[in-house]
Amino acid sequence: MGIKDWPAGERPRERLLARGAESLGDADLLAIFLRTGVRGKSAVDLARELLAEFGGLRPLLAAPREDFCRGKGLGEAKYVQLQAVLEMARRYLWEELERGGTIDGPDAAGRYLAARLRDRPSEAFACLFLDGRHRVIACEELFQGTIDGASVHPREVVRRALHHNAAALIVAHNHPSGVADPSAADEAITRRLREALALVDVRLLDHLVVGETVVSLADRGLM
Repeated sequence: MGIKDWPAGERPRERLLARGAESLGDADLLAIFLRTGVRGKSAVDLARELLAEFGGLRPLLAAPREDFCRGKGLGEAKYVQLQAVLEMARRYLWEELERGGTIDGPDAAGRYLAARLRDRPSEAFACLFLDGRHRVIACEELFQGTIDGASVHPREVVRRALHHNAAALIVAHNHPSGVADPSAADEAITRRLREALALVDVRLLDHLVVGETVVSLADRGLM
C-alpha cells in the first residue's frame, strides 16, 4: 500500500503540516525529500532502508557523491537537490549570524562553523572576522590540511585580519575523527595566534574545535 493510501494522520507530509517538522522522525523527513518509493516499497520504507544502509541521517547527507548516488532510489538528481538544500541551510545560518548583532559567545558562531566544517574528510581552518562591536565582517577558510592536521600560519591570519580591518577574531577547525577535544597542538597554535594578533591590536576571542560537538577553548579556560 502506497503512502497516499495511508490514513491522513499517518502521512509524513500531512503530519508535518499539522504538527511541524520537528514532530517527524528521520525516516519521515527523508521520505518527504525522496517524494516517491520504488517498486514494492513506499517512500518511508525506502527511507528506513537507506538510513540503515548508511548508518543514520548525517552519514547519508555527508556521503560522497559516488556513494550517495549508488543508494536505491537516489541518483545524481537527488544528490544535486540535497546539496542545494544543505547550502541553503548554511546560508540561512550565515544570515542569522550577520543579523544577530554582537557575538558574545560560541553558540551562534558554533552553529554556523559546525555546518560549514563538520563532516569534512580532512581538516580545514576558518576565521570569523569581527568589528570593534564584535559584529560579523566576513568568514574565510584560510588553510586546508590532511586528516592528520592543518598547517596554520599566524602571519597569514594577521594579514587577513588587517585586510578586513578586524578588531577581533573567532577561529575554528574541524577534527575529521569527530572527537572535538582540543589537542596539545590546538592549544599551541591558539597561543601563537593570540600573541601574533595582539601585536596588531586584534583580539582572539575563541578557538572552536568542530567534531560531533563543538568545543570552545575559551569556555575551557585555554585562551
